[in-house]
Amino acid sequence: MPVESDPKNRAKQAGKDLYRQLRELSCEQLWTIEVPRFDRAAPQERIERVSVIRAVGTVFSGSGTAAQRDTARPWLRRLLQDPSEKVRRYATAALPLLGAGAGEEAEMLSLLRTSTTGREKKALGEALGKIGGAATLAEIQAGDDGLLRPTEQRVKARLARDIDPGAIDMKAVVTEIDGLRIHLRGRRGLEAVVAEEVAGRIRERRQFELVAVTGGLVVLAPVAPFSLADLYELRCFDTVGLVLGPVRAGDAPGSAETLAAVIASPRSLRLLRQLTGGPIRYRLDFVGSGHRRAGVRLVADLAYALCPEILNDPSRAPWTIAVHDSKEGATAELVPHLTPDPRLYYRVGDVPAASHPPLAACMARMAGPLRDAVIWDPFCGSGLELVERALLGGVRQVHGTDLSPGALAIARCNFDAAKLPGVQAEFTQTDFRDFARIPGLGPETVDLVITNPPMGRRIRIPDLHGLIADMMAVAATVLKPGGQLIFPNPVTINVPPRGLRRVSGQRVDLGGFDCLLEHHQKRA
Repeated sequence: MPVESDPKNRAKQAGKDLYRQLRELSCEQLWTIEVPRFDRAAPQERIERVSVIRAVGTVFSGSGTAAQRDTARPWLRRLLQDPSEKVRRYATAALPLLGAGAGEEAEMLSLLRTSTTGREKKALGEALGKIGGAATLAEIQAGDDGLLRPTEQRVKARLARDIDPGAIDMKAVVTEIDGLRIHLRGRRGLEAVVAEEVAGRIRERRQFELVAVTGGLVVLAPVAPFSLADLYELRCFDTVGLVLGPVRAGDAPGSAETLAAVIASPRSLRLLRQLTGGPIRYRLDFVGSGHRRAGVRLVADLAYALCPEILNDPSRAPWTIAVHDSKEGATAELVPHLTPDPRLYYRVGDVPAASHPPLAACMARMAGPLRDAVIWDPFCGSGLELVERALLGGVRQVHGTDLSPGALAIARCNFDAAKLPGVQAEFTQTDFRDFARIPGLGPETVDLVITNPPMGRRIRIPDLHGLIADMMAVAATVLKPGGQLIFPNPVTINVPPRGLRRVSGQRVDLGGFDCLLEHHQKRA
């Protein structure tokens, strides 16, 4: 029978079409028109309009107020007793979206014990995996039919999160270092700056060896016990990963089993126990491969079967196990999820299109040692470049200019939060071309111009090339002989303004597009 003439397929398509129409309605329209119509309908029409239940769950959870969700929840709960299995199943799926609690959990468990269809039992298991608590866990541990076994890990993770969310111990010392590798990841093109920062730390404190430097990645080997706090004294990397082991890439045969074995390995368990205070929870991320929900669920279930102490939980887990594919092979890495990043203790405010913090730290380091310096950011935004450079020392005064008074207020708050005694700071609302009206700025008064200018991507700039050319010309004027200009350049300017000499230019990934990170020096 052709698909279009199959009654089941026609009914299924009609249900999808109805749901698309219903989810465009407001909570008020659904509650005052569609829900009463559903309740008054004859049994067959209720089956045909069962998408109303799904729409209530979607719309009320997305745009409804707390009072509206509280009103809809008892209606869905009553539908758990409906004579129609399909109605009960749709209500089961919708309830978790509205924040179901112990009462709904008890009713679902009761329904699970009496249900006779595998489809309904599966829906109940999925819902209890989202809302279940101690009662569900007790049912799992007492049961022998395995219906809820796939939800056990999710319920345990939720209970653990509610009782003790756990935290990463930054000062805990990793002592078993034989064969361990550490991956410092960041924007492609900045790896040389990260490696230079690491090399400086190695000279001061011999805790690590530099193993390799590739695009966006610096590989370290610990040679002495270390803590995460030691690693987070470095400012130029983006994320740090403790390598748990190699895995099979993509959809290769046995890849799920291999990854699960690495997650549940003795090394992984030792590291997680050492570095975690409270229950061990992680989220799994196939970096660059989309959500892959089915793959995550499979790997998480396999790993839990091997080591029930390590719980997969995508909700605010302190750890991420990140799977990275590369030409050299795939690796699973244990990545701390720290919010906020302890290195950004001063970042009390932000602005749209603000600098990526590790980029700001790399730019600050590129300037090298300074002494009693005056620095200026013509497009200061939230002030990250100024703070990062001042944190390295050798700065007497900073100037930040911007056209946005809101951005300047945030920059001032961030700078004050950085607690930099002895560094004067001035933030002025002005076009950078009017620098001469700012006390302390004039020809040959500045040691370093450091900035992340507009890229013209979020907000269109009529003449971006002219803006950058003007900024470079102004920098050539205000810089002292030997002074430096550091900025990512979104346009091509083949000949720098008179007086500036390009020291270096490195192509850097700025998150979906490349830019030339330029370093200029004013000729003596």
